[in-house]
Amino acid sequence: METITGNYVDIKQRAIFPAEIIVSDGKITAINKLDSSKQGACFIIPGFIDSHVHIESSMLIPSEFARLAVVHGTVATVSDPHEIANVCGMRGVEYMIENGKTVPFKFNFGAPSCVPATTFETAGANLGVADVKALLQRKEIKYLSEMMNFPGVLHKEPEVIQKIKAAHDLGKPVDGHAPGLRGDDAKKYINAGISTDHECFTAEEALDKLIYGMKILIREGSAAKNFEALIHLLNEYPDQIMFCSDDKHPDSLVAGHINDLCARAAAKGIDVFNILQAACVNPVEHYKLDVGQLRVGDPADLILVEDMQNFRVVKTYINGQLVAENGASLIASQPSGIINNFNCAPKSPENFAVPATNDKSIPVIEALDGQLITNRIFVTPKIQNGHIVSDTDHDILKIVVVNRYCNAPAATAFIKNIGLKQGALASSVAHDSHNIVAVGTDDESICRAVNLIIENKGGISCVRDTPSFHAGGQVGEEREEIVLALPVAGLMSPDDGYKVAEAYTAIDAMAKETGSSLSAPFMTLSFMALLVIPELKLSDKGLFDGGKFQFI
Repeated sequence: METITGNYVDIKQRAIFPAEIIVSDGKITAINKLDSSKQGACFIIPGFIDSHVHIESSMLIPSEFARLAVVHGTVATVSDPHEIANVCGMRGVEYMIENGKTVPFKFNFGAPSCVPATTFETAGANLGVADVKALLQRKEIKYLSEMMNFPGVLHKEPEVIQKIKAAHDLGKPVDGHAPGLRGDDAKKYINAGISTDHECFTAEEALDKLIYGMKILIREGSAAKNFEALIHLLNEYPDQIMFCSDDKHPDSLVAGHINDLCARAAAKGIDVFNILQAACVNPVEHYKLDVGQLRVGDPADLILVEDMQNFRVVKTYINGQLVAENGASLIASQPSGIINNFNCAPKSPENFAVPATNDKSIPVIEALDGQLITNRIFVTPKIQNGHIVSDTDHDILKIVVVNRYCNAPAATAFIKNIGLKQGALASSVAHDSHNIVAVGTDDESICRAVNLIIENKGGISCVRDTPSFHAGGQVGEEREEIVLALPVAGLMSPDDGYKVAEAYTAIDAMAKETGSSLSAPFMTLSFMALLVIPELKLSDKGLFDGGKFQFI
């Protein structure tokens, strides 16, 4: 039995008072109010919950994600294993569930609804209606993951409707994914039984969905950042809003998690009880999670924070077990196996050549820092030796997507706002099918960056040329290259999460030193093959119009 003393925060009653919490066998057995003179140094609140996250995007296996997250007071996640499912299918989902069970943390997985995400790309697996039904029947599966095929919902495609019905028949909610959907179409999408959306990037869009009863998840990840646009809605709709990261790279997870969003919301004057409602309560109630809410009989999932402004976490408890204290994780690393699906041979620079045409202008992807959406622009191509090449003077770089599941021709296009002045970046984290995506200033650099990924059967890489000095005062160039290997499905490392974060920080710094001004170059790159987010993206099969859902 353990007694935890502090200022008890009762979110439902919107009250704070000194109390002692008695914990026995992992549950709260009593909450005793203390005399006001015994006000504690810390505030006791329920643990934070990330209401929508792809664990794979942290580049960490679930057990390592947990080690880092508990330091920031996160006790649970609502986790969509969509990424590994697109690579490894059912065995990928099983891997995430089983690895998550090795640590004291509450992962709540969903059944991926869109594997493959579209028919316009090559994925590693297919989960049909029978697979989704089988997953939904498992106790570890709490919901149907984001239904990205919103055109299929609106047009009542049979397979889409069957998956939604399977979740409803079991009393499990259905997550949404409908960027830009508004008005009557938004209402139809919601009326089909889809209850959340984490893709709103304007308050107007969020309001369109809130008034029809949808829950809105305010997302602040490593690439997509919608907090500033949406946070002022929380005071008006405290019962319908949650916080999520969606995709969070390891360095970002080391720095902070949902606690940061709480602090930022408090700094903007948002009511503190509304903040905690979004961060701690709404996900539990919506997804019916087995996560404690500071009530007698609940699991002792709670955190102690220094104050209700900065939310600096002092201690984190899960099922009564102390899992983090004063910035240090008390969860030990666990051994993990490796699963993967990587079957392509090394490439040569010639595979990425783009012959010139008579076109006066070409469509170019315009990347937007902090957003998953892109713009389509038209530019005059730079021609050299009969080929269209990168134009670093105008920040127009070649982008390629290489099929990682079999040997096939590479798809090529051009992109603005990556900012590299030389060299190349490549990644096998490329939503949603996770083929290899690369961007660079020349075909040789692109080829080397891609081959580093192939050699390691997954990872992120950066290559560049650096000056070198030789005997006699001669100055030459040497190729510098870094690769962070991600052998688990080409998405995750089984290594210590803090070491992975250090390695990621180093390669991220190199990408920025090479010219990129993006806040998260690799995260932005990983979404340039995400066809379900408008407007222009590149799959392994070609340049794709995400608005019209067709190749251009």
